Amino acid sequence: MADNIDQSLAVVILAAGQGTRMKSSLPKVLHRIGGRSLVGHVLASAAGLDPAHTLVVVRHERDLVAAEVAVADPAAVVVDQDEVPGTGRAVEVALDRLPDFAGDVLVLSGDVPLLDAATLTQLVAGHRASGAAVTLMTAVVADPNGYGRVIRGADGSVDRIVEQKDATDDEAAVGEINAGVYVFRAQALRTHLPRIGTDNAQAEKYLTDVAGLVRRAGDRVAASVVDDVTVTYGVNDRAQLSGVGRLLNARTVRRWQLEGATIIDPATTWIDVTATLAPDVTVLPNTHILRATAIAEGAVVGPDTSLVDCEVGERATVRRTDATLAVIGADATVGPFSYLRPGTYLAEGGKIGTFVETKNSTIGAGSKVPHLSYIGDTTIGTGVNLGAGAITANYDDLTKHRTEIGDEVHTGSHNVFVAPVRIGDGAKTGAGAVIRKDVPAGALALSVAPQRNVEGWVEKNRSGTRAADVAAHARSAQKAGDGPQGQEG
Repeated sequence: MADNIDQSLAVVILAAGQGTRMKSSLPKVLHRIGGRSLVGHVLASAAGLDPAHTLVVVRHERDLVAAEVAVADPAAVVVDQDEVPGTGRAVEVALDRLPDFAGDVLVLSGDVPLLDAATLTQLVAGHRASGAAVTLMTAVVADPNGYGRVIRGADGSVDRIVEQKDATDDEAAVGEINAGVYVFRAQALRTHLPRIGTDNAQAEKYLTDVAGLVRRAGDRVAASVVDDVTVTYGVNDRAQLSGVGRLLNARTVRRWQLEGATIIDPATTWIDVTATLAPDVTVLPNTHILRATAIAEGAVVGPDTSLVDCEVGERATVRRTDATLAVIGADATVGPFSYLRPGTYLAEGGKIGTFVETKNSTIGAGSKVPHLSYIGDTTIGTGVNLGAGAITANYDDLTKHRTEIGDEVHTGSHNVFVAPVRIGDGAKTGAGAVIRKDVPAGALALSVAPQRNVEGWVEKNRSGTRAADVAAHARSAQKAGDGPQGQEG
């Protein structure tokens, strides 16, 4: 990998702002779409260029942002912005950390998550081919409100960038906007950043002012107009966050469709960028495939299913299920209405059925927990069938204990296994059994109390109720039927 590093490229990501329009205690760049934070998406795209240096400038909630950067890209360097506000100052303090760097500096915003590595690679290549001191990414939009305007000279070259609050009426009418993505020669930044002041509507040191200074110094300022304006979309509030999230999800879904997955309803299917789908996977409507979930070839997932950090094996079927940190083996079936909690492992050909909850449990090959059961802290062997209503009582109010069920065990309905307990290979249990002791291999375990009927209890203790009335009527009819005439039939 080291051989691919571009020693002439440094990336600076601006992530110091508070993002007040988000109205959130969480820094704007830490809000998430598609399985990553906003700044995480930007870091992932930057990494695709193999830069020699990646620097992230932080300020608001500095420690929270720095912790996210360390997870998203451990090689990135966190740089603290000082009291001087503005994007120009942010880049200036980042460049101070690279005193000997003489290559190109790509500047990105931590709240623009849709820019992909291919688009950025094209931008850097165009900048280098043009010989420009500065190249900025621009887009032509119908409604430029809120964006800096790109003002071109009579020859069509870029003259300057004017921020919205500083624009005249004529400048505000310009439809070409600054996308907030730049490539600078490092020397141009070192020369012109110290000359930028804060005499503007926001009293900030604008990075965009470098373009005008470069132009006046006789150097070239180039612009690269993107064909797809959506890659430049930034996030400033919750509405924009969801809008950009929808765009990202649509691209992710389409990518997997082109890779061979069948996704029946893209509008109701959400797939994180960190998830993977093999060819011939089928995803039914209202399904969420999140984080590091991996789905193998031929599996069918959905409808109405949420998988978080799960593995789904080949040809498995998962219907109407909520699962987190679970492994589902090849040819296994799960659902409908199953709840798989972390630590669930369902082996090949196994079944977790309707209204079953599992947690920290291994269910062996071909074994079935068909319905209405709770299986927690349990190891189940192969070829097992648990009857309806099975419960492994794993908690004694102090400690969690394990239940072990051997191979080819078949249990009756409504069994409770009070852990710690072991059921031997080939053993059977009767309906309604409460298993408190180990069951030897091949044994039948029963816990049966004699049934006792207290005659007349309802009439005596529930007098005046409808139940008492119908019971009395039934008893009278039974007595009349037991007489001599009733015996003739």
